[in-house]
Amino acid sequence: MIEPSRVAAVVLAAGASSRFGSPKALALLWGRPILQRVLDEAARPGFGEIVVVLGQGAGEIERQLQWRDERRVRNPNPDAGLSSSVRVGFGCLSGRTDAAIVMLGDQPLVRCEVLVELLAGFESTRRPIVVPRYSDSGNPNPLLIHRMAWPLVLETRADSGLWPVIRDRPDLVVTVDVEGSNPDVDTPEQLAALEALGEPEGR
Repeated sequence: MIEPSRVAAVVLAAGASSRFGSPKALALLWGRPILQRVLDEAARPGFGEIVVVLGQGAGEIERQLQWRDERRVRNPNPDAGLSSSVRVGFGCLSGRTDAAIVMLGDQPLVRCEVLVELLAGFESTRRPIVVPRYSDSGNPNPLLIHRMAWPLVLETRADSGLWPVIRDRPDLVVTVDVEGSNPDVDTPEQLAALEALGEPEGR
């Protein structure tokens, strides 16, 4: 398996939370902020670096979360869309990093086990883009991008993120099957629905 110390997590948390109505990164789910839950899982595999891309409300988020050694950077123009945060995050990665796992800051059910499966998927196929396929459906995030595909990533524009690369270059992509789901939290109603399910064991 690719050595975790040569992998980075790029956590995208620069959105305006317009549908949520307040900074959703700080909204509590089972007693902890949504973004805190994402960062806690990102810390578990022992990645060489974790870069967190912040935007609106960055100061408040930085004050209220518990940080380890994550590198916090700000997207100067978050209204330019998700792709702009991707480019900011990748632009901060060190030369020692061979691959990056892109994580969304509003997916509090993300699991360390899925991150490890992405590493194994690359190792078994050597394809530079690895995406999960959840048994309970849902968007295939997070996803792994090996350095050899970074030039394509840096060409992305607007709010489409990495999907144009995945759609247009299927020869570069491998899918790994994983259990469960990894939903976004975009509205207070979605957060309440997750809260009502009860916290999974070990989380």
